Amino acid sequence: MGTHFRGSKKEVTALDTFIKLTRASETLTMKLKLALDDYGLSEGQFAVLDALYHLGSLSQKDLGSRLLKSGGNITMVVDNLEKLDYVQRKRGKSDRRIFMIELTLKGRKKIEETLPAQVQLITKMLSTLSKREQRDLQIHCKKLGKRNQS
Repeated sequence: MGTHFRGSKKEVTALDTFIKLTRASETLTMKLKLALDDYGLSEGQFAVLDALYHLGSLSQKDLGSRLLKSGGNITMVVDNLEKLDYVQRKRGKSDRRIFMIELTLKGRKKIEETLPAQVQLITKMLSTLSKREQRDLQIHCKKLGKRNQS
């Protein structure tokens, strides 16, 4: 479904594109969220575990920046992951005011259990598009993201 907005052709095209992009994103996100529920993780928790798994320990500030989340949101997610013994906070060596977030062994096992299933689901969902279409979509999304950074 497109927009019912009555504006210029440029406005209607932009709104229709936005609606389709948003719906596609929300559909994919919903399916991924349902799959994460089976592993007892939220989207935010999975994102933190994934970032730490691939990048190593990070400060909460760096985690928030990389995941585009507020400080308060990251604090809550890290608190919950710490209660589950998936991450631990350690004081920074050079600046003791900073807490570095690290995966625990239990957290590493959790992401290694969860990640392959998520990758498989994403691959399946995006198989609707050819390799070329996926590459084109990557280029367009990157262009949109860079153009609209503030």
